[in-house]
Amino acid sequence: MIPPRSIHASAVSPPSAMDRRRAPRIAPLAPEIYGSNVVVSPESSLEELKSRPRKPGLASFFYLDHHFQYNAVKVLPGEYFVANENLVIMTVLGSCIAACIWDSRMRVGGMNHFMLPDGDSMDVSGRYGSYAMELLINEMLKLGARRETMQAKIFGGAQVMHSFTTMNVGERNTAFVVNYLQTERIPIVSEDVLDIYPRKVCFFPVTGKAMVKRLAHAHPEALVAEEKRGNARTVAQETSGGSVDLF
Repeated sequence: MIPPRSIHASAVSPPSAMDRRRAPRIAPLAPEIYGSNVVVSPESSLEELKSRPRKPGLASFFYLDHHFQYNAVKVLPGEYFVANENLVIMTVLGSCIAACIWDSRMRVGGMNHFMLPDGDSMDVSGRYGSYAMELLINEMLKLGARRETMQAKIFGGAQVMHSFTTMNVGERNTAFVVNYLQTERIPIVSEDVLDIYPRKVCFFPVTGKAMVKRLAHAHPEALVAEEKRGNARTVAQETSGGSVDLF
């Protein structure tokens, strides 16, 4: 198995297709690591998921995903979701970043979706990476996760429009999340970032498995506009194509 590559925020450049696919999929630790007190992951009905109280920023769009035959939750820009139960967490990305973090021992995982690295100091919002990452990690800690056993997968940061070149939004977001995770000593075990393609990301919080579909690079202006409005549902419906790659 080829080890994950080392990347540094100060030198983030568009990786080749081979580089992006080098890192291995997150896999559970050997059974003996968990001991004899392994708790079976719960599974809630769609009705139960929809009836839960909603915290600020917590994703709440639940549905049955017919492809995976799993209950699913869609994370819109500025939102997050953390779980220790059998479901799938999904999002659609352009220049935004989604960090998928998994604790291998507690079998807890979560995803966020942020639009820019930093915002106004008075604006506490999941749209900004500095707050989105802190919120995601803190919510995982509440479910028993520990920083020393967390691993991360990162997605997004695409340049979906030529006009975004001067702003370097995707590159700035990518550099931020890489630097943040390095500072927190949470290893990035795989990633699919930068390039020009929008992405649909699926993350299974119990096993840590992540899947990504590169979407057709059509109507990028619509994708950016919807992403700015925080409407990933429309983006998912209006973009199609690509193939599913399993990390």
